[in-house]
Amino acid sequence: MIGIIFAMKEELDSFINDLEIRKKNKIYDLEFYEVDYLNLKLVLVLSGVGKVNAARSTQILIDNYDIKYIINAGVAGGISLDLKVLDIVVGNALIQHDFDITVFNHEKGYIPNVGTFIECDKKLVSLAKESGNVRTGVIASGDIFLTDLNMSRKINTKFQALCVEMEGASVAQVAKLCNIPFLVIRCISDNGDNKMVYEEFLENSCQVIGRYLKELLNNLSKNENIC
Repeated sequence: MIGIIFAMKEELDSFINDLEIRKKNKIYDLEFYEVDYLNLKLVLVLSGVGKVNAARSTQILIDNYDIKYIINAGVAGGISLDLKVLDIVVGNALIQHDFDITVFNHEKGYIPNVGTFIECDKKLVSLAKESGNVRTGVIASGDIFLTDLNMSRKINTKFQALCVEMEGASVAQVAKLCNIPFLVIRCISDNGDNKMVYEEFLENSCQVIGRYLKELLNNLSKNENIC
């Protein structure tokens, strides 16, 4: 099965709205939706916002289903100057920009037993690049909705990150530790410092990432080396 994790209801709804749910399964307070899509078996979950919610949902997903791949899909704030709202970013690596043990002579973002940058599965990244007009690069995660332009620029400069959000790197960490190949994809909903832009474009960016995710899955279903 392919596990797909969404942080917000708007993101989940944009993907699932025209699909038939084969089965629902409630584990703790989380609803898992089993869906057949082409020749793929999917299980979808709404994790809630933030790194802990995302990590928790990822582990429960892995513990209760036979998961072959994990995809984390949603929206993000663009912090690269050449990104526009509604552009799609495919992460080739994830980093937790707010993880800081520099006092112990580690670089910012370094996590013991994990490292600094957590790389997405190269085959999935390659397939994602073939599935639409996308940018690939680093996606940064942290438990803060950025409204500070200076902080956005610092994250962009320090980590060469294209965008920032609140879940992807924690999904990546759990998937890596459990040896599950993963991919993180985002649609740009704002410019990384403007809540009003985010609110204005949230619905559109969710629809864009939902359509792109289906195109990615279409290509995944045709790829015998991955399926």
